[in-house]
Amino acid sequence: MIQLGYFTIDTPDIEKARAFYGGLFGWSFDEEASSPTYAHVADSQPPFGFVKVERAKDFPHLYFRVDDVDALCKRVAELGGKAAAPSDSRSGRTAVVEDDQGVSFSLWQAAPGF
Repeated sequence: MIQLGYFTIDTPDIEKARAFYGGLFGWSFDEEASSPTYAHVADSQPPFGFVKVERAKDFPHLYFRVDDVDALCKRVAELGGKAAAPSDSRSGRTAVVEDDQGVSFSLWQAAPGF
């Protein structure tokens, strides 16, 4: 079963997002998993965070947890969508993809123990 595994919320200012959402919901942030362009919300299920972008979108960016990012990138293309080259991070392997109508989301293959 494929399920939502991770998501991000775009923001033009990471520090303002930390202050606003931390103050609103009492969220704390995992500093080890964060960076100047990303703030990871601590102890969240599913895991999520804030990503610095030039212009915020009106929706969160969803990551679907999958077993094999590379295989599903090929399948996206077969179905008429587009897939960026997968990349690796501490949390696993991801790829931003678009469906056949241009709606973007990501595929996420969690790193062992994540």
